[in-house]
Amino acid sequence: MDFKVLLTTFALVFLAELGDKTQLATFAFAVETKSRTAVFLGSAGALITTSLLAVLFGSFISRIVPPHCIKLGAGLFFIVLGVWMVLFSGSK
Repeated sequence: MDFKVLLTTFALVFLAELGDKTQLATFAFAVETKSRTAVFLGSAGALITTSLLAVLFGSFISRIVPPHCIKLGAGLFFIVLGVWMVLFSGSK
């Protein structure tokens, strides 16, 4: 196992998840219930499942699309989402 990749992935995902809507939803569920273990297991299971899907999909796509194209596409996608959020958030 490549521990450098493991620790880098952990750090990036951990930092990305801090304060995001998933963490806030989990926080809200924990506030509303006495079964915090169920909330933890449910949210951890969901994160593990989505991570598994991302790894499987990423390994499949990387056989077809070169990694630099995937990185470029992901970067452009984030830029488009950012611009869209700036332009259209709070316009109601």
